[in-house]
Amino acid sequence: MQQTTENEEFVEVKTREINTPFYAYFVAAVCFAWSLFQLYIAYFPLNTTIARSIHLAFAIAIIFSIYPFSYHKAAHSKLPLYDIFLGVVGVICVLYPAYEFYALAERPGAYTHTDIVVACVAVLIVIEAGRRVIGPALGIICALFLVYDYFGRYMPDIIAHRGASVEKLAGHMFLTTEGIFGVPLGVSVSFIYLFVLFGSLLERAGAGQYFINLAFSLLGRFRGGPAKASVIASGLTGMVSGSSTANVVTVGTFTIPLMKKAGLGSVKAGAIEVAAGVNGQLMPPIMGAAAFIIAEFLGMSYTDVMTAAIIPAFACYISLFFIVHLEACKLGLKGVNSSEYQSRIRIFLSGIHYITPILVLLYTLLIAKESAIAAAFNAISFLFLIMIFQEPVKKLAAGQPVTRADVLVGFSDIFYSMIAAAKSMATIAAATALAGIIVGSISLTGLGAVLSDLVEYLAGDNILLILLLTALMSLILGVGLPTTANYIVVSSLVAPVILMLAGKNDLIVPAIAVHLFVFYFGILADDTPPVGIAAYAAAGIAKANPVTVGLQGFFYDLRTAILPFAFFFNNKLMLIESVGDPSDARSIIWMSDAFEIAFVFAMTIVGMFAFSSALQGYFVGRVNLIERLLLLLVVPFALVPNVLARYGIVPNEWVGYTIGAVLYGLLFAFSWVQNSRQKRIVSSKNAQGA
Repeated sequence: MQQTTENEEFVEVKTREINTPFYAYFVAAVCFAWSLFQLYIAYFPLNTTIARSIHLAFAIAIIFSIYPFSYHKAAHSKLPLYDIFLGVVGVICVLYPAYEFYALAERPGAYTHTDIVVACVAVLIVIEAGRRVIGPALGIICALFLVYDYFGRYMPDIIAHRGASVEKLAGHMFLTTEGIFGVPLGVSVSFIYLFVLFGSLLERAGAGQYFINLAFSLLGRFRGGPAKASVIASGLTGMVSGSSTANVVTVGTFTIPLMKKAGLGSVKAGAIEVAAGVNGQLMPPIMGAAAFIIAEFLGMSYTDVMTAAIIPAFACYISLFFIVHLEACKLGLKGVNSSEYQSRIRIFLSGIHYITPILVLLYTLLIAKESAIAAAFNAISFLFLIMIFQEPVKKLAAGQPVTRADVLVGFSDIFYSMIAAAKSMATIAAATALAGIIVGSISLTGLGAVLSDLVEYLAGDNILLILLLTALMSLILGVGLPTTANYIVVSSLVAPVILMLAGKNDLIVPAIAVHLFVFYFGILADDTPPVGIAAYAAAGIAKANPVTVGLQGFFYDLRTAILPFAFFFNNKLMLIESVGDPSDARSIIWMSDAFEIAFVFAMTIVGMFAFSSALQGYFVGRVNLIERLLLLLVVPFALVPNVLARYGIVPNEWVGYTIGAVLYGLLFAFSWVQNSRQKRIVSSKNAQGA
């Protein structure tokens, strides 16, 4: 059985094909127990170190149970003894900080020989576990950092340090909360698991198919309807999945064939789904694991991260919808037969109960102002009730008797959802544990300061150049790292440098802008050849070349690539009015004027539409080179008028906004007149020919 993990994947993996009852029951029991444990500590908090230790132990047990040593060894008649050994030893080792917690607290830094041996074995097993589920890239990077930590004194002068002994290195990486059990794994324990479980429950309940049906009932009849519905469906599923590839696989299985049926080629059908699926990871309220880590790193509430991401996320989706419309116009596409769909109202009402848990989540976060943990727990609890009662209620509504099986199906769905969530989380737990080694290495050796000096030397005082280098670094690392690990590595190394250079350029930039910048480009790596996993997934469904699909998808996503540069220089795109102390992520004054917020959002859409039309060569009709250049000219006036005002190009940002809006309006009017004239000419010629 081919299985691709549902979260943060970037490499094809294959799980074991062992069909013995004991094996199936064991894996199911471990997965279910993990989900129960996470729900328990969400309501009854546990000591941080102990919770992280148990969390990782569950992940290790699952990984060595279901993921083989190598791809071609997936089919076994029984579980190999060496995997049983590694799994048992791994679980014992990662549980060591939990059952030795008080003893370790009484001898801080004075580690025993047993402590060091256990730590060394644990680090090796965690690296091997990560290799099995996310490929070798992150493990190799971790190994290089460990080598650098140990042999620091022999390194070139520019990156040399005193070096760390095996005892110090092992203790720092495993017996403290600076390494494996650091912030990344802590976020996996506290936030990510609950949101992954929430998405898994929603999917099992039927919300994914409901969102797809709803999108098609609303848009399927229109020009290029299947492609437009794909964008909306991916946005809706992206709100709860937090994974670009999961979006592509879930929605694309249905939408890509329909897009091809409507007239789109295989490459463009796959690429549209890739762009839509990748952008789904930007969509609040669940933006993937990295977004929770952003909040933890910056000491912000997750609600603030969501708030900062709202305008960019919706601008991405609306502009992709516009691109799909332009493609449909260029190709003369039509909608699908409306008789294939039920009443829109009927479809909407048939699954309206799937929307209520999301509303509970948003209410807890935005109105009740409670933590993300409380929000996820409340939403999950509400979803449990829906899943238990939805089948009996359907039977009662249809006038049919409710059987015992109808009652049990809800509990069965909950059980299998909790198992699926645990299997997905094994990947994230391994990735965050390994990322902790990198973060710990930076804190141990002071590598961050060294690299800051190096990058500053390479970029000089040019803030734009350092942003371009950061974007390139994220895309390159994204070839081998999942979004979460990519974000952690790049933000740990480069974010302090960017903030420092911004200060040198007299730019007051909030830390959230830098971290979201890295986050965006880490996500874009999912559709960047040669190893864009979302592109591979879509290409498989579309039966097209994955590299071609990835290139076309990245071309569509270029509009997403300009947004991080825009909100870095114009913080109003993140709804930030002003920043007090850039070093304090919480020192932010949020925009409160509804008119100003609406205006900034509208101008963001104008800028994205203009950029999209320039790339596509189509506005109301086809545009020439001069019109393309004028459309590109609209972009800075619409997105970063404050930068134009800074350099004296316009008196102030409001004049810049006005120029952008007027220029866009004139181009639209001119294109409309030209297109109408061409249609009349064609119509006249056709009439004469008849």
